[in-house]
Formats: sequence, C-alpha cells, structure tokens
Amino acid sequence: MSKLGNLGARLHRGEISYDFVGKRKIWYGISILITITAIVGLAVRGLNMGIDFRGGAVFTTGKTSVSVTQAETYASRAAGHDAVVQKLGTGGLRIQIAGMDTEKSDATKAELAKDLNMSTESIAADLVGPSWGDQIANKAWEGLGIFMVLVVIYLAIAFEWRMALAALVALIHDITITTGIYALVGFEVTPGTVIGLLTILGYSLYDTVVVFDSLKEQTKDITKQTRFTYSDIANRSINGTLVRSINTTIVALLPVAGLLFIGGGFLGAGTLNDISLSLFVGLAAGAYSSIFIATPLVADLKEREPQMKALKKRVLAKRAQAAAQDEQPETMDDDYGDEHEDAAAAVVGPRHQPASRGRGRGRPSGKRR
Repeated sequence: MSKLGNLGARLHRGEISYDFVGKRKIWYGISILITITAIVGLAVRGLNMGIDFRGGAVFTTGKTSVSVTQAETYASRAAGHDAVVQKLGTGGLRIQIAGMDTEKSDATKAELAKDLNMSTESIAADLVGPSWGDQIANKAWEGLGIFMVLVVIYLAIAFEWRMALAALVALIHDITITTGIYALVGFEVTPGTVIGLLTILGYSLYDTVVVFDSLKEQTKDITKQTRFTYSDIANRSINGTLVRSINTTIVALLPVAGLLFIGGGFLGAGTLNDISLSLFVGLAAGAYSSIFIATPLVADLKEREPQMKALKKRVLAKRAQAAAQDEQPETMDDDYGDEHEDAAAAVVGPRHQPASRGRGRGRPSGKRR
C-alpha cells in the first residue's frame, strides 16, 4: 500500500487525526480575511463584464499580420472605447468593443478595415444590445438563486437544517472568493464564467455532502454513549474523508490548470480563461470550505443544542474521572492498606506483584503448596 493510502486508512480508522474542529476559529479567521480581501477587490476594481452582459460589438477578421497590440490601438481609436483583442488560431483577430450601437458599428468596421488593410467584407460584425446583456445578467442571477434554494431544501430534507445552513455559508464563501479573484485579476466575465461558477458550486456541494453523510452515520444514537462529543465525531468524519477529498481535488485541478496556464497562457486562447479561472479558484475554495468551514460550522451549531451540551458535560466529566483514577496509584501514600492498593490496581493494572493475603508487608510470598 502507498504511503498516502496507508495514511488514509489510518485516518479512517481513527488511529491518527488532526483537530480541524478544535482549531475552527483559526479557519474562520482565515476565511474572513480572504473574504474581506475579495469584497474590497469587488468594491474598488469591480468586475470586468463582457459584452454579453454590457452589450457591444464583436469584430472577427480574416488572417492578418497585424499584432494584437496594434489592433487594440486601431480599434480603440476607431471606436473611442477600450477594445479587447484576441489572436485566433486561423490567424485572424477577435475584437470586442463594449457600448456600441449599429450605426457606430458600421463606421468602426470601415475604419478597422482601412487600418488593417483589408476589405470590409473580410470583417464579420456581431452586435449584442444592452437590453440583451441585462437579460443575460438577470437570468444568471435567477439561476444562481434557484440553485441555492434547491440546495438548502435538499440538504434540510436529507440531513437537517443546520447542515443546510452550513453548506449555504460554504457556497457563498466560494462564490465570494471566486468573484473577488476575478475582480483583482481583471479577467472578463462572460457566460463561460457563469458556467464555471455553477460547476464549482456543484463540486463544492458534492465534497461537503460526502463529509455530512459520514457525520450523519456516525452520530446515530450519539446521546446513548459518553465517549465522544459531537465535535469529536465531526472531527473524525473530516479525517476519515480527508485523503479522499485531497485526491479528488488534485485530480480535478490538474486538467483545469492545463486549461488555464497552458491553453490560456501559452496558447493565448482567451476564451479558455473565462471558464478555467473560475473552475481553478472555485475548486480550491470548495475543497477548503468543505473541510475547514462547513463541518466545523455544523459542529458549532449542534453543540448549542441542550442535549449536546448535556452530552458534552457527561463526556468531559467521565474523562476527568478517568484521568483522576490514572493518577491515583502514583500519589497513593504507603500508609494505605492492601485493600486500597488492590482496588487501585483493578482500575489501572498492577504496578508490582501483589503479596499474598495474610502476610506482612515486605515479606516474600513464597510458593503456595
């Protein structure tokens, strides 16, 4: 068995563990800091919405030797707005200019043809009206809202409302971080970005439900025992699925990283950036939230219940009693009688060979006939 597989087996059996739930305040602090940074990025820089949301024109040219930088200069001068230019695999250019109507589009197309030294027929123009962009944006928000409502309803039925609330907080956490990264990086938000967001929300929810399912199974009849608190079992559930979560996250991130860094970076396929960045950031944030946010938050909410408070009190009292009994033989005075020593030995095991009954202290026991 590999080292990672052996580690996963030992975590699943509870032989080793890391106290994720006990250190939940640290994870909450890290998440709050990241979330605040994302919100500041959104407030200061805002999202670079694509023409599908703002409206505008897309010009696709035939093969040309004009560089992207030159084309951006030509397009900005012709339209009076900033332009986004991408090199296509055919050797042509894709020029996006926001906030442009039909009349201005025709004039810009003629000016581009003159600057690029090609005929107007070799440049295709597609227009997206502002009303269409608003409709797309509204549909995106509606789809996201419906998804959230269905998630809460399903988890409340399949598990309980506390788990549904924790999962909702984790999903909002993932969305905020991903959109904040988009604002800080300045990538254009397109319908592909929305698709990527919905995809990572599904992945994050899947990873969270796996931990919740383990937690639900292990907490059946939890109040009938006095060995573990709810937080103890929640921590065990996280550790039991930890290696599995790491493996699935890495396997999912590798191809997405290829799309983002190779496809978008080296090959210059800008359309891949729209979806790959949201997937890459969202997958990482989803794995983090399912381990460090969702389950510790459930444990926080459950520990507020009266029956869980009573269970915790009983468990801690039993542990304190066991600790006191473990220390009792080491602090026992020699003036105590043999009966006290035998009683202590029955709890923690004998420290020496007991003397035969009826014999004096310090006399050898001899052999029994």
